[in-house]
Amino acid sequence: RCGMGWALLAVGLLLCVYTLLRHGLRRVPPPRAPPALRGRTAIVTGERRAPPGTAPVPVAEPGGCPPDPPALPQAALCPQETGNAEVRFMQLDLASLRSVRAFASAFLRQEPHLHLLINNAGVSAGGTTEDGFSLCFQVNHLGHFLLTQLLLPRLQDSAPSRVVIVASQAHCAGRLRPDTLGRPPAGLLSTFQDYCDSKLANVLHARELATRLQGTRVTCYAVHPGFVNTDLFRHAPLWLKPLFLPLAWLFFRDAAEGAETSLHCAAQPGLERFSGRYFADCRPREPWPPARDDRLAQALWEASERLVGLGGDGGSPLA
Repeated sequence: RCGMGWALLAVGLLLCVYTLLRHGLRRVPPPRAPPALRGRTAIVTGERRAPPGTAPVPVAEPGGCPPDPPALPQAALCPQETGNAEVRFMQLDLASLRSVRAFASAFLRQEPHLHLLINNAGVSAGGTTEDGFSLCFQVNHLGHFLLTQLLLPRLQDSAPSRVVIVASQAHCAGRLRPDTLGRPPAGLLSTFQDYCDSKLANVLHARELATRLQGTRVTCYAVHPGFVNTDLFRHAPLWLKPLFLPLAWLFFRDAAEGAETSLHCAAQPGLERFSGRYFADCRPREPWPPARDDRLAQALWEASERLVGLGGDGGSPLA
């Protein structure tokens, strides 16, 4: 009995230590009241299997959708899970520019309004897309760049409207060269570097988009959701996962917590003056210096237009 008592005491102490560490080491913004979004149309890109940063939250209650292999990056809004009959799923593969165009065309035919575009989907995997770009960079930046451009006329017609681009603090390790955009970086950490590059592109995209949209009542924001315990890093090497999982449990936010800043930028009144800024923990923050480089932002925009087939000679919705 004495041995059993000591064992139970040890287990209790471990649970206490774990709880203290989990709640003491994670930085989570205070919970906020659900935003009033009734009557507004939103697109939230994500994955049906596990939306990074909870894709459905901005238009319904938090929750993922049931597994559906191969779980490509998609616009994922699942009425069965949210209990909201106005939430629906539309197929979108951001690793295919053809699919992005088909999705935008279908949406514009079906929906007369668009008030919120939340570019939330992301991957951290290696590989090459059917368009010849690195998978990570196309899904995280180029696919969303094209989607945003194709939907901008509807966002402008529905103004005031907002674009929220889910970036990451990983942008601080990004290195962008417009002349090699879309090619996987060289080196042992190629996939990690590609991910960081794509996140830097996200922040710069928001910055340049805000500049080009001045006076239109369409505003945009780049968001660091925090480190969120989703399937984003499911492609990590098998040997790394046993080390990664305890860290995720201790330090990472759950999906609802990770959606707070995206929700804030999507619906909080009075943020118009912060258009183009980078947000973390529901507050504007200063991003890494390259993410504040206006010349780099413009060069990225022009290179992205060229790569996705939107020339500056009238092919762009903003031209």
